[in-house]
Amino acid sequence: MAVRLIGGFLVALAGAQLALWLKLPLPWMLGALLATAATRIAGVRTACAAPLRNAGQWVIGTSLGLYFTPQVVGHIGENAGAIVAGMLLALLLCCLGSWLLQRLGGQDFQTAWFASAIGGASEMASLAERYGARIERVATAHSLRVLMVVLIVPFAFQWSGIAGLDPTVPGPGRVHYPGLAWLVALTCLAAALFAWRRWPSPWVMGPLLCALALTAQGIELSALPPAFLNAGQLLVGWSLGDRYRPGFFRTAPRFLAVVMLYTLLSLGVALALAWALSFFSPVPLPTLVLGTTPGGIAEMAITAKVLQLGVPVVTAFHVTRMVFVVMVTGPLYVYLSRRKSAS
Repeated sequence: MAVRLIGGFLVALAGAQLALWLKLPLPWMLGALLATAATRIAGVRTACAAPLRNAGQWVIGTSLGLYFTPQVVGHIGENAGAIVAGMLLALLLCCLGSWLLQRLGGQDFQTAWFASAIGGASEMASLAERYGARIERVATAHSLRVLMVVLIVPFAFQWSGIAGLDPTVPGPGRVHYPGLAWLVALTCLAAALFAWRRWPSPWVMGPLLCALALTAQGIELSALPPAFLNAGQLLVGWSLGDRYRPGFFRTAPRFLAVVMLYTLLSLGVALALAWALSFFSPVPLPTLVLGTTPGGIAEMAITAKVLQLGVPVVTAFHVTRMVFVVMVTGPLYVYLSRRKSAS
């Protein structure tokens, strides 16, 4: 196992270095993701252990929480309407994807429903298991959706030259090592609490909310060293790429084709909503696009951070949407399935 871990790390690191040389967007994450996914699909038996994935998510969650100064929290409150619209968009997209996967992909209702929900892959897989859906199809759909969004959105922004329109900076401005030790301890404790309570995305949400609570109260223990941020992106990219296996794109090609169509349509609908919200919100359009995009918290927040496009607002969009989707997806499925049975 140690050899597979070392091999996986070297592949991810080599991919990140190549992406840096090619000047790709988000090189530490995308380079590691693409190199790892390509080698795993090719049959190379590398691995990424769960604690390493958790460490990457901890870095992302903690770094995001440090942006929520008292002034920023007040600014987010002014955009509550747009954030609620993003939450409702998730339900609309779930209905759209469910319909497409049933009509064009030949899937049963429960599998189509949980495969289409714009939530965390692990949380949706757990719900799928609880309600009798096909877990492997649900996990595959979310992996492909996240991969497509992570590839399309940053490249589109780089090609458009969009960056630095809303350069919010974190509260703590320098690294203070005694404070950093306290920050690490407190955020890891929050992550452990979230994991113990089985709350969603514990290694992102726990540190994020802990760092947010401290920063919003004006308690600035320390900034994170730049090396932490690069390492966190590399670990997130490595863990995403490690999901793929040989023959991934040959498994149920009709199903994968519909998932790809659904993802593209979702991106289009999200862009349309962001454009409509831009007439009523002071938030720049690119930030609204990242906020409504059907990607994951970590991936979209990393994009906002690297491109300096309103990290707190993008984070607020995705955190509230994720919590909302996890809370309502199961009960709404029960309601709709009963309606279908009754009719």
